[in-house]
Amino acid sequence: MIKKAVHSIKKRGIRGSYRRWKNGPDKIELVKFWSFITETERYPFHVEDYKSNKNEKLTLNWVIPEIGIGSGGHINIFRFISYLERHDIHNRVYIYKSPTPRSQEDMVTFIRTYFKILDTNVELYPTTDKMTYAHGIVATNWETAYFVRRFDNVVSKFYFVQDFEPYFYAKGSEYEFAENTYKFGFRGLTAGEWLKDICINQYHMVADSFGFSYDKDLYHPRPKTDDKKRVFFYARPVTPRRDFELGLLALTLLKKKMPEVEVVFAGWDCSNYDIPFEYDNKGILDISQLSDVYSTCDLCLIISNTNVSLLPLEVMASGSIAVCSKGPNSDWLTNSENSVLVDYDPIDIANTMEKYLKDEKLMKKIRKKGIEFAQSTSWDVEGEKVKQSILKGIKEDEKSISDRR
Repeated sequence: MIKKAVHSIKKRGIRGSYRRWKNGPDKIELVKFWSFITETERYPFHVEDYKSNKNEKLTLNWVIPEIGIGSGGHINIFRFISYLERHDIHNRVYIYKSPTPRSQEDMVTFIRTYFKILDTNVELYPTTDKMTYAHGIVATNWETAYFVRRFDNVVSKFYFVQDFEPYFYAKGSEYEFAENTYKFGFRGLTAGEWLKDICINQYHMVADSFGFSYDKDLYHPRPKTDDKKRVFFYARPVTPRRDFELGLLALTLLKKKMPEVEVVFAGWDCSNYDIPFEYDNKGILDISQLSDVYSTCDLCLIISNTNVSLLPLEVMASGSIAVCSKGPNSDWLTNSENSVLVDYDPIDIANTMEKYLKDEKLMKKIRKKGIEFAQSTSWDVEGEKVKQSILKGIKEDEKSISDRR
């Protein structure tokens, strides 16, 4: 999960360039930059394609954004695609709006090298230019949804929603561009109940949810080899929704209360920040290193103002305790039995962590429940939920095929 920061740099590079153009002295091609929002050319439904493929193996076209090394969002998408590929649904992956399109050969080499999780039978395409008929098409972020809206040569359209992306922006044009995609009439496949409720209750979508699990080869309990009190912080100053400032204030208070506590930062290189206490700055770690780090810590502070990530489960599975922010965006996964829950308040966070760090018996109880909860989860179970939602959606939408003729 933490290694996905590399992708964030790339994505921020694109967006950062846009913001510099927007605020700089040069003329800006705003209309060209955002032209995909108002593109009207459609790819029509062809009854002949539908008829000739009706009895063929069910196939999905997945439209994904530009991909970088270690992207956590892409890893999760590929995890579910691979499950479907192994269970009688064929998949094609297309990249949409890459600023530097690769050749097909380069794309295949890149993904096979850095995303070994993706089943090798999945077809890969560097652009959407030659997309063909499929039983279903899947948008995977708000920008790809604009292409999916125009591609009609399918039975069903789905939206694989991993977070509420309007919250990634200030209330303005980009917020509206992202929010509008929930009004396109797609079937939602959402990461957790919070997003499912948003899709259904706010945007009147048809939606089903799936849950999370973790890589059981990478994450497992490891014995702590010393008796030092230690706290991990998922430190992402470049990602506002991860509340870096809030966590920093909380840890500053905690260190004043308990100077002996060691603090470990990971998720980003924070060496350019003036941190008022000693800390271990681990920066961006490879996923193979994370479980070792988590297991050395008594508490792992993971704050999120949008959908909860995989980190709490990975922390639990490693035998540590996840300290997570309260709210419907988190409590579909975390609760007071498997985690320590805190308000979005640095004083509350510091006081709560102090309480648990001084009560080993209480920590032991939550640690045990967290391990049990993590081990009860399964990616196969969640993959089957997605498969059944797709099959159900296509079956229901086939009933209205005659309306398109």
